Amino acid sequence: MDHFVLQTILLYTALCFSIYQGQETQEFLPTFLKVSKNLTLQRLLVEWDVSDSAHKFELEMVFDIQVGRTEEMNVVWTEYYNTTLSKLKKTLHWSWDSELPLECMSHSVRIRSMVNDERFSKLWSRWSQWETVLGLDTSDDNTPYIFPEDKVVEEGSNVTFCCIGGKESRIEYFLFNYTDYYCPDSNTSQRNMVISMNKVLHAEVPGIPVFCKISGKGNKKYSATLLFVGKPPHEPKDLSCDTWDMKTLTCTWNPGENTYLYGAHSTKYHLFERFSQKTFCYQETAHYLEPIRCSWAIDQQMIYNLTLTAENPLGKRSAHFVLDVAHRVHPSPPFDLSVEHMKATEVSLYWRMQPKYKAIKLLCQIENRHPSGQVELHNSSVVQSNSYPHLTLGGLQPFTNYAFRMRCGAASHFWKWSEWSKTLEVRTNEAAPSGKLDVWREVTPVLGGRNVTLFWKPLPDFRANGGGISFEITWEKLEKASEPQHISISALQNSTTISIDNHSYKISVAARNSINSSLPSVMIISQATDSGAEEKVDRTDLEEERVNGTVDGIYISWKATNAFDGYIVDWCNFPRSQHCDFQWKRFNFNTSSCLINSAAFMPGVRYSFRVYGSLANEDFFLGKKVGYTKELAPRLNPQGEIAEMTSHTLTVNWDSYPINESQPGFIRGYHVYVKTMEEECSLKGSTKHALSDGSVLCKYTIEDPEEKRYVVKHLIPETTYALAVKAYTGGGETPIDAYINADTLHDSKIYLPVLLVIIPFVVITAVCFWKIKWVKDCCCPEIPNPNRSKVLSFNGLKLNSEAVLKPSDCIPDTIVLENTSEANTLQLWSHGSILESESKVISPSWVYFVQNEEGDLMCTQSAPEACTSFENLAYSSQTALGSSLYQNLWMSEKSEPQLSILLYQPQHYIEILSKDSVTSLREITEREGSLRYTSQMEVPRSDAKLSDLPHSTESMEHSSYKIQTVLGSELVTSTSDEDIHSQDSSTSSNSTVLLLPGRH
Repeated sequence: MDHFVLQTILLYTALCFSIYQGQETQEFLPTFLKVSKNLTLQRLLVEWDVSDSAHKFELEMVFDIQVGRTEEMNVVWTEYYNTTLSKLKKTLHWSWDSELPLECMSHSVRIRSMVNDERFSKLWSRWSQWETVLGLDTSDDNTPYIFPEDKVVEEGSNVTFCCIGGKESRIEYFLFNYTDYYCPDSNTSQRNMVISMNKVLHAEVPGIPVFCKISGKGNKKYSATLLFVGKPPHEPKDLSCDTWDMKTLTCTWNPGENTYLYGAHSTKYHLFERFSQKTFCYQETAHYLEPIRCSWAIDQQMIYNLTLTAENPLGKRSAHFVLDVAHRVHPSPPFDLSVEHMKATEVSLYWRMQPKYKAIKLLCQIENRHPSGQVELHNSSVVQSNSYPHLTLGGLQPFTNYAFRMRCGAASHFWKWSEWSKTLEVRTNEAAPSGKLDVWREVTPVLGGRNVTLFWKPLPDFRANGGGISFEITWEKLEKASEPQHISISALQNSTTISIDNHSYKISVAARNSINSSLPSVMIISQATDSGAEEKVDRTDLEEERVNGTVDGIYISWKATNAFDGYIVDWCNFPRSQHCDFQWKRFNFNTSSCLINSAAFMPGVRYSFRVYGSLANEDFFLGKKVGYTKELAPRLNPQGEIAEMTSHTLTVNWDSYPINESQPGFIRGYHVYVKTMEEECSLKGSTKHALSDGSVLCKYTIEDPEEKRYVVKHLIPETTYALAVKAYTGGGETPIDAYINADTLHDSKIYLPVLLVIIPFVVITAVCFWKIKWVKDCCCPEIPNPNRSKVLSFNGLKLNSEAVLKPSDCIPDTIVLENTSEANTLQLWSHGSILESESKVISPSWVYFVQNEEGDLMCTQSAPEACTSFENLAYSSQTALGSSLYQNLWMSEKSEPQLSILLYQPQHYIEILSKDSVTSLREITEREGSLRYTSQMEVPRSDAKLSDLPHSTESMEHSSYKIQTVLGSELVTSTSDEDIHSQDSSTSSNSTVLLLPGRH
């Protein structure tokens, strides 16, 4: 037996080895290839097999699978499929999901294999034959189609559509959702058209329409379908189950977000219980915003393990939940809520519960809603559901409307409150008014007494406690007993006015209803003395204190003292209205400031506040405050007028400008603007103010609002200026919109210096004219006229004649040189002796010369009296000659002799030449260039020579006339008036007279 087994093993081994040697190059071709399609899933199903030897050795193989489309077999998918073969010879399976509907065109599959084993060479086998499943594009049917049909896809997916026309038909266009339009490609068969839509979005209406327009022989011209775009279902939320009667269990949940799938494609829910393996509910979403409810009978099961599943064509989600029914009791709401035994401050509430037939211990809660909106909650004790429970509520307000409602929950294992019962509205009974009224007054002095206006309002603790409210006012004198007076005021009013005399009064105000009256509020009006002096403090003519305002209100402060038990501040909300809406507010004794605010407060309105101290129902005035919540710029500008003008000032005033409460802010002062024609500010004492247009004004600030006059100084006379006056408040000022033009006057002061010069000049001139003789003698003594000298009146003096005067005949002032040759022989005597030949001869200074042909100067013959003059020794010019005393003849040389006139010139001297030298007048004149003044008091000594006298070559351009004085009795003697006589007018201008000094 063992031998037989051993032989069998050896033979089997040899066989396997031989097979192995032959199979090293053997191919395992895929066989029995079969291709089918699942149109619902749009899936290709592929089946094939290999040879039995491959199964026998359980080889690990790799299959290369290709999917092709159209007649050209375009490969659209390639995939490697790995598997290990089994000896059981199972058929191999593979599937492929196509994006393109399989109906659109034919699909073909082929396979090749490779052994993934070290015993075999890793070579691919040959391809199998293409196995094809046909599409409708090859059908002879004339009916057109569009695929996919009514497909459901997830939002954001890519979808491929195809249109197939009937036989001998063509596709004209493709339309998606009425908006996207496509025409067939010229390279594509006209019978088949494929369109891909990427990232499709959901539509607000179920289903997106898709159309294909067909043309051809067929009767159907359109092919259409719907595309449903949505979202997978969301996990159910807020899953909850409870019971209200321990007989039925109800579960609710929230479906979550909208999936945008409706009808047959909407989300379906089913609730499965694992312990009992029962499905209790099968629901579908009616609306994603509404909770879904499912109920079933509890029977005997108390614990449930539930699984809630939501499913739609795009997927499914589940939620799990375990519960104990005893812990999920949710009672039904109470009903038949009623009130019994109602009083002014309490009521008793009764109600009914379910279920009656099975008692459940319940805890109920009652809600009490006040008219103000305040809510109070009251819990009852444990009650049975099958009883008739009740609850008494106290602490209510009389004659007040209340709203009651209830809810209940399980007393054991509380789960949640029931729904609220219906609301029951109740009004409590009436009672007397409680609390006091807050009362205030305003006193106005009148003739013979006072008018007291009373105001009242309820304090926080005041309650009317009934209807038919009225207000009773009672007043009586305090000084002496008198019958009290009283009036009743309707509830519609909150003020009234009564008249009293000047005595002290006690006034009380109380509220009354049909039951009784409240406690009265009392105030005391003090006695008025000095014709109501105590009440004058209420008037607005008192000194006011300014207070600061903010956006939150107006801040008021006062000095608090221990003398008062409280303080009152009153004001008007609308101070500019006849009905000012009078208000007041009380403060404790330790309060010294407050912030007054009101919704009626407006910016730019001045509010007045009066502060009073209160002591034992009597009030004392403390002060008056005024302020704004916000100051605004003045609405009206001051109407400036030019009151006075001068050459350097302009005075402007605005007396009529108001600074009272009509202004939208406290007038802090004024700005005076001055605009010059140059539009630049250079006025002293001003500041520059630039306008928005770039021009510059001069600005003066007046900080006193009572000062309504200003003088603008340092102006230029006869100049036009533009002035504007603006008032400013804490809110600023308005822009400049108008100017006052004014011209400064002419400046008369500029003529004062002229008048100061002209008037004295006129006076002096008048005096001089009146005393002209005396003035002439003092200032301008008469110059001796040579023509009037007696020495020139002898008969021998003729024109062109020569004559010599003896010294005994006269006292000469000048010596005239007529002929140089004779001058050489001329002898001068002084004190009876002849002067030396080198002595100098004095020449006349009144002489006119012209040049002759030789260039010498000759006296003109056209001017009578031209060659006769007297010399004033006070005016002389010294030359640089060594022995000269007085030299140079002054000559007036003119280019035109006929224009020569007789002018007075300073006197000069011509040197008397010696016998050996001759000097012409022209040469002497040429070297003389200036004049020099010689004092008349410098008289030469009798023994002095002329050459010893001082001389200078310095020139002087001008000399003035000086009174002649006697130089010396021995040398020169002044000629008196009696020695001068007139000369004949016919005397030649060329006549020359030589005057020699001599004795008298």
